[in-house]
Amino acid sequence: MLAAGTLTFGRLDRRRAFVSGGAQGIGAAIVRSFAAAGCHVVIGDLDIAAATELAGQVGAVPAKLDVTDTGLVQQVISQHGPFDIVVNNAGVDQHAFFTDTTPADWAKLLAVNLVSVFACTHAALPEMQSAGFGRIINIASEAARLGSRGGAVYAAAKGGVVAFTKSIARENARYGITANVIAPGPIRTPMLKQAVAKGGDRILEAMTDSTLLRRLGEPEEIAAAALFLASDQASYITGETIGVSGGMGLGG
Repeated sequence: MLAAGTLTFGRLDRRRAFVSGGAQGIGAAIVRSFAAAGCHVVIGDLDIAAATELAGQVGAVPAKLDVTDTGLVQQVISQHGPFDIVVNNAGVDQHAFFTDTTPADWAKLLAVNLVSVFACTHAALPEMQSAGFGRIINIASEAARLGSRGGAVYAAAKGGVVAFTKSIARENARYGITANVIAPGPIRTPMLKQAVAKGGDRILEAMTDSTLLRRLGEPEEIAAAALFLASDQASYITGETIGVSGGMGLGG
């Protein structure tokens, strides 16, 4: 619990964090933010070259990780842990109408966006419970709450992340562990660019128009929310979904 009058937001000294999908986009921004706040960060990513490059820039540790391999997830987190903070950020999107997708597409989207969250959380929780402290921060999407035209399975997976996080918050509050979701809107990342490649500017314009602020978000704006949730200042927040989306879905 935070003592009255104490302000510690922005510092994560002596904390250890694991960030999945941390080599680029939102994940990389979170890694930079945490490292700058004094946190020891392990970057788990399939692109080990990019993870190694970023780690060298910020003083983090790279770890090659395929989040769909639950055995490897356990191995990496056991090897590099214990962790005070786990950020489940790894994700993949596919812009296609549901009738144009296949069971193989569904399996991939669910494995990366939902099952990986199970795996990383499952691997990290026992040590957090023993320590009596932990921060689980899951990156979902406003699609979880609003749905997504052309992203039904992605939205369903992210909706699962929201429900899972609430359950983890309920189960682990007694251990001093909080679990929260950040729901980004359209953020300027390589994943967004890849997901809308077929639709091009038309899709990006529609996404921009869906926000009250009429712009895409930046990865650093998601990182700021993650830094807050990881800090002692957020010790009374758990089971929540925080939208960082420029007012997406509010109309206007």
